[in-house]
Amino acid sequence: MENRRLIVGISGASGAPLAVETVRQLREMGVAVDLIVTRGGEMTLREECGIRPQELAKGCEAFYTQEEIGAGPASGSFAAMGMIVVPASMKTVAGIACGYSDNLLLRAADVTLKERRRLVLLARECPFSAIHLRNMLELTKMGAVIVPPVMSFYNHPQCIGDMTRHIVCKALSLFDLEPQGYKRWEGMET
Repeated sequence: MENRRLIVGISGASGAPLAVETVRQLREMGVAVDLIVTRGGEMTLREECGIRPQELAKGCEAFYTQEEIGAGPASGSFAAMGMIVVPASMKTVAGIACGYSDNLLLRAADVTLKERRRLVLLARECPFSAIHLRNMLELTKMGAVIVPPVMSFYNHPQCIGDMTRHIVCKALSLFDLEPQGYKRWEGMET
């Protein structure tokens, strides 16, 4: 593995608890986190979790706002194993798909794609429009992995926290990470 460092982007879609769990899981695994939070992401963290990005950033390697366009993650020479955007708003998905890199989160995602590193997007919208689906298809063709936070029931979740943890662990496993407590499907008993 190139580096045990992951860029985590938080945009302004509903799903801030997914971002909090992602950062928590990465810290537990000893993976360095470079956190980028958009203005919308900041609002959603405050609304859904009652925290500010600076609180979530405690223990992270670095914390950036969207305005810090010249920060490390804006360059291909910045060493990271990839990037996860959690949650990924449809505005963010569209910006990445079109190469519209007008903020640090979009630029870091653009760099991740151009460097052929893993880019995982937890796309949050319901239902998806044809525009959303087209943008996600284009990103998939470019090498990104779209992971909508869809509930799973084979792992017998007991609460929302279990469902949140499961989807985050599934997304992080795409970086060849093995979060503790991740329940993979092992087949049905016959």
